[in-house]
Amino acid sequence: MNSHPALRIATRGSRLALWQAEHVRAQLLAHDPSLRVELVIIKTLGDKILDTPLAKIGGKGLFIKELEHALIEGTADLAVHSMKDVPVEIPATLSIAAVLAREDPRDCLVAQRYHEFATLPVNARLGTSSLRRRSQLAARRGDLAFNDLRGNVTTRLAKLTNGEFDGIVLAAAGLIRLGLADQITDYFAPSELLPAVGQGIIGIECRRDDHRTVALVTALEDRDARDALEAERALNATLQGGCQVPIAGHATLHGEVLTLEGLVASIDGATIVRASRTSKRSDAAALGTAVGQALLAAGADRILAELATLG
Repeated sequence: MNSHPALRIATRGSRLALWQAEHVRAQLLAHDPSLRVELVIIKTLGDKILDTPLAKIGGKGLFIKELEHALIEGTADLAVHSMKDVPVEIPATLSIAAVLAREDPRDCLVAQRYHEFATLPVNARLGTSSLRRRSQLAARRGDLAFNDLRGNVTTRLAKLTNGEFDGIVLAAAGLIRLGLADQITDYFAPSELLPAVGQGIIGIECRRDDHRTVALVTALEDRDARDALEAERALNATLQGGCQVPIAGHATLHGEVLTLEGLVASIDGATIVRASRTSKRSDAAALGTAVGQALLAAGADRILAELATLG
C-alpha cells in the first residue's frame, strides 16, 4: 500500500474538464498503479458568469484562477487545464510541469441544416465566443451574423439544437475527447482559421516546490506538444495577448524543424496580419518571439494599440 497521501487534482466540473482530469488520473495510474488520485471539483468565475462575453469580464484566465488558488493554498496538488485557456503569465510559485500529446488542434463547424461553412446562407447565425474565430471567419464571410456563445460543450450543442443558431464553431479537440466527433460537420484547415495558442493541448500545473508531484507528472510529458506550445506561448507573450485580442498561433513539427504561423486581426476581420517562420525545435521560444516581432513590424502593433483603446 502506498503510504504517500493521495494526489489531489483540481478541476472544473464541466463534462470536458472532468474528462481531462480523469484522463490525467488514468495516465498517472498507468505509470504507478499504487497511487491514490482524487479529483477536487471547483466552480470557477468563468463557469458562474455565463451571460457576458469573456472578453468583457477578464478573458479565459477566469477559468483557472480558482484552480491556481487551490494549488497555492495547498488544497490541491495539481490542476489540469486546456492550455488555450492559460494566460501568458502564471503565478511565480507554479509551473506547467507537463503537457500531454496534442489532440486535433483545428476548429470545426457543427450545423444541422447547412453542414459546410461554404453552404451557410447569407445572414446565417453563427455562434462563437471567440474573437479570434469571429475575426477570421468574418474576413471570409462578411455576410454572416455572429452571436456570442457561452457555456460548456453540452450547453452550446443544446443551443444549436434549440434553433438559436444556424451553426456553431468549436474546438475539434473537445468534441473528439467527449466522443462527439460525429457531431462535426466541417473542419477548418489552419490556413482557413488559424487555431488558438495551445489549442488541443492539456497542461498539468503544479507548485514548483512540490517535487514529488512534479516528478510524477513529468512522466506524462509529450516533447512534441511541449515544443509547439513553447513557441506558441512565446508568440503570445511577445504580443502581450489575451482573450480580448484576436491572436492566433499554431506550430507544427516536421522532424526536428518547427514551423510557427501567427496572426493578429482586427475584430471585424477587415485587417489581418500574418507571419510565419521556421527553426530548430530546440529554439522554440526564440521562434515564437521572432514571429511575434514580425507581426508587430507588419502592422499588428497598430491593431493592438487600437484594441487597447477599446478595452
